[in-house]
Amino acid sequence: MSSRHTAVVGVIANPASGRDIRRLISHASVFPAVEKANMVQRMLGAMGALGIERVVMMPDLIGICGSVVRAGERLQASPGLRWPRLDVLDVQLEGSAADTLAAVERMLEEGVSVIAVIGGDGTNRVVAARCGNVPLATLSSGTNNVFPDLREATVTGLAVGLVALGKVPNDVALRRNKVLRVRSNSNTGPADIALVDVCVSSLSHVGARALWNPETLSELAVTFAESDAVGLSSIPGLLEPLSRDDPRGLYLELARPGSASARMNVIAPIAPGLVAEIGVARMQALMPGMPMPLKTARGTIAFDGEREIEFSDAAQRVVELDLSGPYTIDVDRTLAWAARNGVLRADSA
Repeated sequence: MSSRHTAVVGVIANPASGRDIRRLISHASVFPAVEKANMVQRMLGAMGALGIERVVMMPDLIGICGSVVRAGERLQASPGLRWPRLDVLDVQLEGSAADTLAAVERMLEEGVSVIAVIGGDGTNRVVAARCGNVPLATLSSGTNNVFPDLREATVTGLAVGLVALGKVPNDVALRRNKVLRVRSNSNTGPADIALVDVCVSSLSHVGARALWNPETLSELAVTFAESDAVGLSSIPGLLEPLSRDDPRGLYLELARPGSASARMNVIAPIAPGLVAEIGVARMQALMPGMPMPLKTARGTIAFDGEREIEFSDAAQRVVELDLSGPYTIDVDRTLAWAARNGVLRADSA
């Protein structure tokens, strides 16, 4: 457990989340930098009230970090208001996912107890690839997010403070998440991971990354599938819902709806405001440790909704479920335990 005097929290607010092409093709909402900065400030206020003394934050090029620093300078003059000391990490910015990777590595060097992530599925995927056993506190700020929480930042800040200070046991507060690993079928080279879904598309180029045309989708694997989700995981979520805690995933072969190969068809929200009919030729359980060969001859592979890899016949790959993904803070369970055990009682009883 972390002690009160050594607890350090990392904060990553992705400047690019909530700004992709789906705002043009599906009317998704825009998530401005000012609101991300406000979310960080609300989190820091809650952490400070619990006694977190230091926070390290990833810098950015659009003013999120600067706004938080200026707010902290103003609030330091307010009597009775406790804010953590905020240190901005010295990271060489490239305007890409490399910034997040570098920030996570620096946070690990600083010995952070928790990393709070404001971003979408893609941001959390990048952080999860490097965070090891350091738990994440997730707050959604992207397009059609499934993995991160859609929750008030103040409440998340309280849960972060409780976990970082060791006031709630880890076996209560933390959830171990599933991941999908995609690697070559020769088992050589590093594996790419997804937190929610891996989708194979017939599109030959990465292009704008996002997927929105159902006619191009051929295979889909998911770690979990919730019936109220928006995104590709909504396809199995509206056929066979699968919880985050179920020790299996799902694999689907997709087909043109109404075609002879489509055994079932489902109407699913694959992006905000974009509801499409999807044909499914086959759906089966994806069990941990049992690689599923991908069948599409050539195209692109998307991780958590974004195309990352172009492949051809010469680059055969498999997808495999791993139950040992990143830890995340279960905010509901953390605060419920704290309430039952009087952790936040401020009276003298």
